Amino acid sequence: METPLIELERAAKATFADYHGCTLPEHFSDLDTEHRAARETLAIFDTNWHAIIELSGPDRLRYLNAIVSNDVKNLKEGEGRYALLLNPQGRILAELEIYALSDRLITLSHASLRERTVQTLDKYIIMDDVTLNDATDKMGSFAIEGPQAARDLDHAYNLGIADMPELAIRAVHIDSIPCEIVRRSRFGPREKSPGVEILASRKLLPELWENLSKLVTSRGGTAIGTTTFEALRLESGIPFYPADFNDTVIPHEARVEDTHINFNKGCYTGQEIVERVRSRGQVNRIRVRLKFSSAEPPAYGTRLRADGREVGVVTSAAYSPRDKTAIGMGYSRREHDAPGTVLEVDDGSTAEIIE
Repeated sequence: METPLIELERAAKATFADYHGCTLPEHFSDLDTEHRAARETLAIFDTNWHAIIELSGPDRLRYLNAIVSNDVKNLKEGEGRYALLLNPQGRILAELEIYALSDRLITLSHASLRERTVQTLDKYIIMDDVTLNDATDKMGSFAIEGPQAARDLDHAYNLGIADMPELAIRAVHIDSIPCEIVRRSRFGPREKSPGVEILASRKLLPELWENLSKLVTSRGGTAIGTTTFEALRLESGIPFYPADFNDTVIPHEARVEDTHINFNKGCYTGQEIVERVRSRGQVNRIRVRLKFSSAEPPAYGTRLRADGREVGVVTSAAYSPRDKTAIGMGYSRREHDAPGTVLEVDDGSTAEIIE
């Protein structure tokens, strides 16, 4: 899928690459410059990796609550929540971000799994008064993040971002352009790296990007690409769907049960497996953070070994300007998942499991 911002990003001398099935900017400048801006001032970045699905109708909350892993039945207008769409075996078909507006729910998933996600959601609409609209081709998004984000955006537009809780959503106008803003931090704790994601019509998104890019650069920030974004999120230990968790794992293996699951709600697809794993209290493999001995990030799928025996796999990796080496995520068998454990990497380096 091609970003609606591609012409403006080309004019800004961005280089492009495939990012999980989406063509997005890889670099605008060099890694150190982009990384410094994100950590010290402001960063603006393209997030058009979303599948955007709208659900309307009086039964929308009840319907969605019956099929996803988190409690959305009591979601109030202006609130958001993470959830998972599971298959009957408990494997993760999609990660969902669900946001409640007065007249509809906006559900964000990943564009690379758009068709499957839409079909799965649609097949459960049987007796409910719900209308599903795949808005991916009509809407787009980008984000602004960094320690100055809330202050500078509120000063310029009086949006009240600083007072919004994480995952809150609000309909606003920016430079007379209608859009929704989501209080969302994609590469760090909200108190250290406050951020906002902007959702708008694909036709109007370029004008918003152009105007807000000028604000960001005037405050000493810059646009960043996916290479820098990967370094930032991995430094903060934030997994990304579908790289670090997908339909090959269950929630407890991915370590997302605390953020994406409500254990007190009613039945949903995959709940039996989730409850069985919780009662058993253990899985055979688990997602871990990794720090590599080499500055060269290993490729997705690179095997991890202990005494020559395969015990895990790398799911994502990037060079970290903060750590001056490659860092990443992956999965390791439970007998080799303790922080401080050093594993062999098939590319000849080693990987230390870190907190």
